[in-house]
Amino acid sequence: MVRRYDIVIVGGGPVGLGFACLAGGLGLQVAIVEDKAEALLADPPPDGRDIALTHRSVQILEDLGVWRGIDVAEIAPIARARVRNAASPYLLRLDHERTGCGALGYLVSNQILRRRLYHAAKERKDVDFLTGTGANTLDLDDPVARISLSSGDTLEATLVVAADSRFSSMRRKAGIGAHMRDFGQVAIVCRMKHEKPHDGTAYEWFGTDRTLAVLPLNNREVSIVLTLPGNAGPRAMGLSPHDFAADIEQRFSSQWGHMEPSGERYAYPLVVVYADRFSAHRFALIGDAAVGMHPVTAHGFNFGLKGMHNLATKVGAAAGAGRDIGSAQVLESYDREHRAATYPLYVATNALVALYTGNGAITQVTRDAVLRLGNALSPVKTWLLRKLTETDENALWPEEPRPLPSRSQPQHRNA
Repeated sequence: MVRRYDIVIVGGGPVGLGFACLAGGLGLQVAIVEDKAEALLADPPPDGRDIALTHRSVQILEDLGVWRGIDVAEIAPIARARVRNAASPYLLRLDHERTGCGALGYLVSNQILRRRLYHAAKERKDVDFLTGTGANTLDLDDPVARISLSSGDTLEATLVVAADSRFSSMRRKAGIGAHMRDFGQVAIVCRMKHEKPHDGTAYEWFGTDRTLAVLPLNNREVSIVLTLPGNAGPRAMGLSPHDFAADIEQRFSSQWGHMEPSGERYAYPLVVVYADRFSAHRFALIGDAAVGMHPVTAHGFNFGLKGMHNLATKVGAAAGAGRDIGSAQVLESYDREHRAATYPLYVATNALVALYTGNGAITQVTRDAVLRLGNALSPVKTWLLRKLTETDENALWPEEPRPLPSRSQPQHRNA
């Protein structure tokens, strides 16, 4: 059977679902193709990941109606961040006051974001879910794009959008290459409870062979992101929950008192991706299929939201003017703007990872100097903060996009 849509999205992850919400809101007929069962989209399993959302991303989620549906107890503001180099006691200090907003950003579980985005997309009457089936072939040579599904159906669309992970099979089917870099590392993520308040402070510690991030959640709980060489990952995953927690506690000199696990550990290989192009004839890449970031600057998901919003804006303008939503003019404009928005930070992030995981004497001196310069040069620090929190664009809001209830003053302040 042949089905006709304005837009077919391949990939039912959070960015694909978010784009479906935006496109469905334009009155376009949209299909989401996802090889997982729909029950897994409706109620996704935990994956250990907590997403640091910038202010722009919060505004996008607010516009989708997703943000207000998240229980405030599940949203953890980041008040400040501290960055430390190896054994040096020196800290780069980043505080929310410099951004003019009430927080640097907000942490929300990836599981919760996926669930809320699914339900938002499901409420759009113009969005169909084609689940439990994959895309076998992609034909972009004709006036309309065609996708054959493993179910036997064929889809025709004015525009096909791939949101099927950084290892995108649709990107390959469209003939688009990508720069991939395997860091030979693994990221281990989990949640932990602790005794002493964290004061809403995120910590990033760069060791000589590992990176450790401690991200503040609510109720004296933190999200741990431990990056290790790939060959050290199995041993860390093999530690008992008690021994793993004790190791994290020891590395921070019991700064938060006794620590204990409050969830399972999950391991993810660290491979970054940057597509050679973000578009082809009647075809566009969004999310990790376009740009798959290293987690050290926490911008992967935020770039995904930015890209889908950019593409939806272009598509909406074309549709409103009665023009072809899959035209080269629309897609090339998206390609240029998303590349300009992502490439500088993609390159800078990879350089940062190389600098702060190197073991040479010159490298260690250089990275300590970088932290000190960051503190000493106030304009540089302000610029960096606005870039990382996305409060440097036209979407700089004087007030929080969603009012959050006041929280009690911290009982203990960390350095």
